[in-house]
Amino acid sequence: MAAAEAEARGAWCVPCLVSLDTLQEYCRKEKLTCKSIGITKRNLNNYEVEYLCDYKVLKDMEYYLVKWKGWPDSTNTWEPLQNLKCPLLLQQFSNDRHNYLSQVKKGKSVISKDNNKALKPAVAEYIVKKAKQRIALQRWQDELNRRKNHKGMIFVENTVDLEGPPSDFFYINEYKPAPGISLVNEATFGCSCTDCYFEKCCPAEAGVLLAYNKNQQIRIPPGTPIYECNSRCRCGPDCPNRIVQKGTQYSLCIFRTSNGCGWGVKTLMKIKKMSFVMEYVGEVQWHSL
Repeated sequence: MAAAEAEARGAWCVPCLVSLDTLQEYCRKEKLTCKSIGITKRNLNNYEVEYLCDYKVLKDMEYYLVKWKGWPDSTNTWEPLQNLKCPLLLQQFSNDRHNYLSQVKKGKSVISKDNNKALKPAVAEYIVKKAKQRIALQRWQDELNRRKNHKGMIFVENTVDLEGPPSDFFYINEYKPAPGISLVNEATFGCSCTDCYFEKCCPAEAGVLLAYNKNQQIRIPPGTPIYECNSRCRCGPDCPNRIVQKGTQYSLCIFRTSNGCGWGVKTLMKIKKMSFVMEYVGEVQWHSL
């Protein structure tokens, strides 16, 4: 499809399977510019700290091994602390170091007294893995928020292990029909109410109660279908019977569970009981009995 469209425009486009960082590193290594990936003559030789890899003390001066953003690992350099203007990365480095040592001690492993002059290789390796994980999770979070079609933000958190974004997770906003299944999304009828809360609205026409109270909280028993107003109705977007279709209004967090159950979802604020939080959608399939 993409190739056909490109051919119609007189040009070809090929999907690139290489990450943006890899392309940027290659451009800088070969002294090439490419506006489409953000490498121009002006920033070709710019150096921005991506993360900190290691630590040592020489002649009473602290040094950090710096990974430069958009540059290959071969260009990492030791920089004195006084030259680094990245307080957040320094704090993350310190936290990761502390967390690793705490985990080792909690496991009752026999370790020697921490040497403040240099990090042990295992500690430095953990800090680098944690930094790479943090970058990967941030990219996943950004991608999720680009895909969502609701008001609430999506955050990603893993304070448990070094696991990155799940490779088998796909974020969708609507039900996805499997081959051979057709979903009818168009409404068959609509109401002409001026106040859907007090008049005979869509739920009444379907033989059920309106699902929400005046505080937009669900008042019907679990398992009862919810009939909301639709595009055929005369009421506007402020109708009290339009809740689910507005999407998630709360910010949610996808987090790594500490009990071995993988990834879970939690809220980041207190939500009143029986309030709509989110709609769970997935792939619609046939199952023979």
